[in-house]
Amino acid sequence: MIVTDPWFYATAIPAVFIYGIGKGGLGGALGIIAVPLMAMTIAPTQAAAILLPILCLMDFFAVKQHYRNADYRILKRMLPGSIIGVAIAGMFLSVISEPGLKVVIGGLSLLFCLQYVIKGGKNQHKGGLISAWFWSIMSGFSSTALHAGGGPASIYLLPLQLNKVVLIASMAVLFAIINLFKLIPYTLLGEFDSTNLMTSLVLMPLGPVGVKVGIMLLHKISQALVYRLCYLFLFLSGCKLFWDGGTHWFLS
Repeated sequence: MIVTDPWFYATAIPAVFIYGIGKGGLGGALGIIAVPLMAMTIAPTQAAAILLPILCLMDFFAVKQHYRNADYRILKRMLPGSIIGVAIAGMFLSVISEPGLKVVIGGLSLLFCLQYVIKGGKNQHKGGLISAWFWSIMSGFSSTALHAGGGPASIYLLPLQLNKVVLIASMAVLFAIINLFKLIPYTLLGEFDSTNLMTSLVLMPLGPVGVKVGIMLLHKISQALVYRLCYLFLFLSGCKLFWDGGTHWFLS
């Protein structure tokens, strides 16, 4: 049995396709719109559960394309914190304040973008170990809770001014590993029932297509444009998270 509501597919099809484009070549923060789009017609937790197996398939194609270009020195810094973030979110997934998390992640993303604008596009740092651990934990946590790990990861990675291919490749490998670990808490919480898994299977063919489009775009546009798009998507995702969390608090 699968989700049969046609309005669900009207939102899920573009959501999966756009997420794939982000994984293939335009940065992880682009995927922030996927769960909110799907959650217009089903519960957010169900949307996240349906999306996760599709993300794992996208990761396979993205990593196959990009793994040679990833900066594994940076990934060694980020992976331990990311996995810890997944574990923390897994323990508290049923009790954490989702609106509060949205406000924090969204606010930090917007402040980071504001700093970038004030500095005239020269938002650079040395990427210290403390910074790597902090943003990695935030990335793993928010990725597990909201499928919104691209924002915190971008806050650490973008100022390093990596080559565009290295940037996208590193994010592809990082989130491929994070998503595999996320399967554990989602399984323990019983989110992978037959309806969700069958619906994931129906939507899966869109994932590799989106990744392929993203890869094509990455090699056709300039490095400067890739970075501008990454900052734009980070800004938009920050606005979305901050608005969703803030309005929930205000209306509750």
